[in-house]
Amino acid sequence: MAASKKAVLGPLVGAVDQGTSSTRFLVFNSKTAELLSHHQVEIKQEFPREGWVEQDPKEILHSVYECIEKTCEKLGQLNIDISNIKAIGVSNQRETTVVWDRLTGEPLYNAVVWLDLRTQSTVESLSKRIPGNNNFVKSKTGLPLSTYFSAVKLRWLLDNVRKVQKAVEEKRALFGTIDSWLIWSLTGGVNGGVHCTDVTNASRTMLFNIHSLEWDKQLCEFFGIPMEILPNVRSSSEIYGLMKISHSLKAGALEGVPISGCLGDQSAALVGQMCFQNGQAKNTYGTGCFLLCNTGHKCVFSDHGLLTTVAYKLGRDKPVYYALEGSVAIAGAVIRWLRDNLGIIKTSEEIEKLAKEVGTSYGCYFVPAFSGLYAPYWEPSARGIICGLTQFTNKCHIAFAALEAVCFQTREILDAMNRDCGIPLSHLQVDGGMTSNKILMQLQADILYIPVVKPSMPETTALGAAMAAGAAEGVGVWSLEPEDLSAVTMERFEPQINAEESEIRYSTWKKAVMKSMGWVTTQSPESGIP
Repeated sequence: MAASKKAVLGPLVGAVDQGTSSTRFLVFNSKTAELLSHHQVEIKQEFPREGWVEQDPKEILHSVYECIEKTCEKLGQLNIDISNIKAIGVSNQRETTVVWDRLTGEPLYNAVVWLDLRTQSTVESLSKRIPGNNNFVKSKTGLPLSTYFSAVKLRWLLDNVRKVQKAVEEKRALFGTIDSWLIWSLTGGVNGGVHCTDVTNASRTMLFNIHSLEWDKQLCEFFGIPMEILPNVRSSSEIYGLMKISHSLKAGALEGVPISGCLGDQSAALVGQMCFQNGQAKNTYGTGCFLLCNTGHKCVFSDHGLLTTVAYKLGRDKPVYYALEGSVAIAGAVIRWLRDNLGIIKTSEEIEKLAKEVGTSYGCYFVPAFSGLYAPYWEPSARGIICGLTQFTNKCHIAFAALEAVCFQTREILDAMNRDCGIPLSHLQVDGGMTSNKILMQLQADILYIPVVKPSMPETTALGAAMAAGAAEGVGVWSLEPEDLSAVTMERFEPQINAEESEIRYSTWKKAVMKSMGWVTTQSPESGIP
């Protein structure tokens, strides 16, 4: 990436990667998949009440503009011509719910983040209305009724926020997940912005039929959602619209570039890891942890608490692929919690140093069920616990236990996936911010007792969005043919402890998980806005 390289060969593709804790804009060479430059901005999370998690949609949008602008400046310093950027892909945190006014472009409430738990009573009252012998919600959507998905968040906003109710009555309201909010804003917003989403994001709303690939009238009636506020559903790789930047930003340099790829972050990582074959799987370590296994053209329903979801559909006339997914709510978020709430580390990177000092949790177990437990338990009453403490326990042991928790949660999902698929994974492909932590990667190999394989370029989520954008019809700068995909260099972590020790630690962890359950018995009042 030396500045002496005057011209970078080949067309470039940009990717917006809008995650729960940060936003990035990255630019790739479409011929080599090499990452040329990027910029990252951390995003604030607001916790107005216990269990509530919100973000400001305008802050999210501005962070995208800032990342685009700064990346373009960096490319300029490298003498790389940004007019070579031929397409932009979007990948995003999924399920996070935004409702905005199509006439003013203003959000009508903060974004309600996927981790948010305020909808627990909404979920309880809805689940009483699902007939026991016919869970039509699960059979149509592949999802269990949970606080995690967008429909219940949208239902809460319709029930509790007067501004949202009024905008819906006056036909001014638009609903979307983060991808829709960004694409609408980036393609002109109030001046002709495109209101759309892709099949992967739609499949996480609980309003989308994953068989017919359309919004489902019965589901919308069940949740009481007016269909006219929903975005148009498109494939994950086609031209949705052109960049139209109303700001006086230097990012205006990308004016007129097509936005032509859109994938929920976990689907994007599956594509970026080149898991195009039935049975290929990847695990992403971000705010949460998400293990997806490609199941090809057929929907596989899980008997072990996994979700059935749309993996991708790379073109309007291309077939849809499905995946089984295991979702862990809290992975990287536990490190952020140790930093921001307990203050035992100043930066997220420090956790590796602390864990290394002791090399063991010394019998301390940490179950970070801050938002209840997701897969394979789906237990909203669970809360975080740290157990097995003695006078000997110090912050290093807690740090180690936090890393171990991420690995144990992954093991629980992998076990479920192996039981559902019948073919145990021989190795695990990993990506995401936490994979730079070598202790974590080694621990993961030890606890799974299979090799963990990590690409040398960890930004696979953004890469997946870039691939989808570059391969879109009418752009055509990125080939998805297996023989054209650049070989990725990998780092391998082999298990180093004996299987018996691995099993003992895992069974103790399961004991700890049992202790975290049933913690919250009465629901705290949820109505009303602070």
